[in-house]
Amino acid sequence: MANTTKDYYEILGIARKASQDDIKKAFRKLARKYHPDLNPGDKTSEHKFKEINEAYEVLGDEKKRADYDQFGRSPFDSGGPGFDYRTYTSGDKFDFGGFGDIFSDIFGAGKGFEEADLRGPDLVMGIDLTMEEAFHGVTKPITFNREINCNVCGGIGAETFQQCSACKGAGKVTAAKGFFKMSQPCRACGGSGRKITKHCHACKGKGRILHTESLKVKIPAGADTGSRVRVRGMGGTGQGRGTPGDLQIEITVCPHPLFTRKEDDLYLDLPVTFGEAALGAKIEVPTMEGATVMTLPQGSQSGQKFKLSGKGFPSSRTGKRGSQFVTIKVAVPKTVSEREKEAIQEIEKLYRESPRKGMVRR
Repeated sequence: MANTTKDYYEILGIARKASQDDIKKAFRKLARKYHPDLNPGDKTSEHKFKEINEAYEVLGDEKKRADYDQFGRSPFDSGGPGFDYRTYTSGDKFDFGGFGDIFSDIFGAGKGFEEADLRGPDLVMGIDLTMEEAFHGVTKPITFNREINCNVCGGIGAETFQQCSACKGAGKVTAAKGFFKMSQPCRACGGSGRKITKHCHACKGKGRILHTESLKVKIPAGADTGSRVRVRGMGGTGQGRGTPGDLQIEITVCPHPLFTRKEDDLYLDLPVTFGEAALGAKIEVPTMEGATVMTLPQGSQSGQKFKLSGKGFPSSRTGKRGSQFVTIKVAVPKTVSEREKEAIQEIEKLYRESPRKGMVRR
């Protein structure tokens, strides 16, 4: 390669065998770093920025790159105009060629005003469920208010209007950022392209009205406090041609008189008699699906915990069932008859005289 005044590969910090994609990535990174708008008053950055633009103008074009690789000569060295950041004004016309898409990626320029249409806001409402409803799943009727486009003016907020004189009805104006041109919403009309001469009587010029919605929402089995159900498209209306937001229903599961829930597991304190605990018994245990029978072994102690697998909540993620844990509580009667008192005293006497193996004294 012949000698050259400038080594464009060195300026972009890439190898001579770099791909076009590598060249583009290097340019984007350096352009962002040295752009004069991001380094106001820094002459070094300004000079560096012009150099990397010049380098990319050559290496980013396969034909120019081939000539450069063969002859080692910059087209800018023979009196080409190059880039002059300081002389570009908002009234100038400048053809960026292949730079347009890159600069729009870096600085957000080049987006049409139509793309400024905004999605509507999401709405959040709360709903209370019993534990039974959360366990089985339920369909609940709900009523809520949301803003929609006014059905009289179609959302423009006007009964009569005229074309905006500032943007000539385009809704956008061309502005410059440094030496880049871009379109921005017209400030005079807010991007609508119209000047309202008479406000809509129905929405008072807002373009939106409050509407009451009534619908039924399906809550899946396994819902827990804090979980949300999303109803798409039932939030606030969007701006322009933007899509409406969503309705998010936040669930609160009310406390249950018997069960305590921790994630997908249930916990239950179950009172049993002294005889059931001492002698063992088959006892009925309430679950979310009705009573089931559990075998209480002989010599069960108060506070002892038993596990009923698959009797908890269904997981909202996997569908698998949690467990139910049963803690027995030996019930002590508040009053006893004389006969009951004699029987208890007899048991106590036998216990003190010959304690059985495995019995726990408290």
